[in-house]
Amino acid sequence: MKIKHYTYPYLLAAYMLLLSFEPLKCEQFCFRVYLNDKGNSGYSIEHPEDFLSQEAIDRRRKEGLPVDESDLPIAHACLDTLTALGAHPVVTSKWFATVVVACDDSLTAKRLQQLPIIDSVKWVWKGERKPSPGGEAPRDTTRLAPGDETLKNPYGYAETQIKMLTGIRLHQKGYRGKGMTVAVIDAGFMNVDRMTVFDSLRLAGTYNVVSPGESVFSDDDHGTKVLSCLAANAPGIMVGTAPEATYWLIKSEDNRSEYPIEEDYWTSAVEFADSAGVDAISSSLGYFTFDDPSLNYHPSMLDGQTSFISRAAGKAARKGILLFVSAGNEGDGCWSKLTFPSDAQQILTVGSITEKKEKSSFSSTGPAADMRIKPDVVALGSGCTVIDGTGNIHYASGTSFSTPIVAGLGICLLKALPQLNSRDIIQLIQRSASQYERPDGQLGYGIPDFYKTFKQNRKQPAIKQ
Repeated sequence: MKIKHYTYPYLLAAYMLLLSFEPLKCEQFCFRVYLNDKGNSGYSIEHPEDFLSQEAIDRRRKEGLPVDESDLPIAHACLDTLTALGAHPVVTSKWFATVVVACDDSLTAKRLQQLPIIDSVKWVWKGERKPSPGGEAPRDTTRLAPGDETLKNPYGYAETQIKMLTGIRLHQKGYRGKGMTVAVIDAGFMNVDRMTVFDSLRLAGTYNVVSPGESVFSDDDHGTKVLSCLAANAPGIMVGTAPEATYWLIKSEDNRSEYPIEEDYWTSAVEFADSAGVDAISSSLGYFTFDDPSLNYHPSMLDGQTSFISRAAGKAARKGILLFVSAGNEGDGCWSKLTFPSDAQQILTVGSITEKKEKSSFSSTGPAADMRIKPDVVALGSGCTVIDGTGNIHYASGTSFSTPIVAGLGICLLKALPQLNSRDIIQLIQRSASQYERPDGQLGYGIPDFYKTFKQNRKQPAIKQ
């Protein structure tokens, strides 16, 4: 595994800040505090290099986007004020000027509401916090190699899922993701650091939002499977859709419970990825119900503007990030609709089809509540080839896997067409799809054709918005 080390001062500062937050172990309540303003952090938008990476600045410049007040961090003085009341910061959002705080007294919310710096308070978690599954136990470092038979086909068992999108031909032109930086936001990347299929992984770094300081490689292999669709590089076994891209692996999902605090974790992960200067994000997480039913969402809220997480996704897109999100796996359930944040605007939402190119029964359906076409496109999501936590080939189903398959080729396309921005790429992917002229809420615009898109647009100027 090839590891690249970065020394962004702002990243170190953010990481140390989270390490200083009191971990959630015994607190009974967490509240999302909305600040009236973020205070004076000592930073200025005239000097973005002090709090954004050069890559983040360059991406904004390419996309024609300014650095603005939302990019400024929350002042430490604001956090100190909250701590003084017994409300310990857990996770923050500079974009929305929010701080999630933990406390063992529900009356703390009333005391917080009386502070002049606070606009409103919403509870986002309650219960008895259990220790993180990752724990402190020593990890096995034995190397994990697939025991599957090596095939003559270079793409191995994953050939069908990339060939369906004409991705092999795009790779043959030399576009395999090299030079692009991608954040994968998920529940955990169990044993990725031990697997031979990831020996060539270009790893920018890892970040655990849920349990700062703990490894992302020790808990949950959902992210392992997702990452394999993108970055596996074991010829004859499995080759992902962007095997030469550089990756940030970020854990935002806390599988010990389901509460709105997960939206805050996800938002923090996206803000971190933005500040690190990623070109794209692939996320296969979605929410709509919680452990407390009073917090559940309603389908009418699927407008891209209501849920905290969908607003964050839209904000990331407006920062110039090419964002791919899974539509959800509720198609044959009572909910049936998209999950949040797949309703967000200016992102690419991915549904699932079978090998026969029919909608997977579980794939969540659109349109969005405001009648926008969702999902945007579809890819193989029934019986996908993935690498599981043991390092072996596994067949899995879900929009969790159709999403990174599309995302990897979208990343390759962004590299192949440098004259275009992220909004252009989304439009081209939609236009190339099999039912662009007659989209619906089942398959969206259909199955994209990445090589056709590349061939038709490699000499074209940027699309006029």
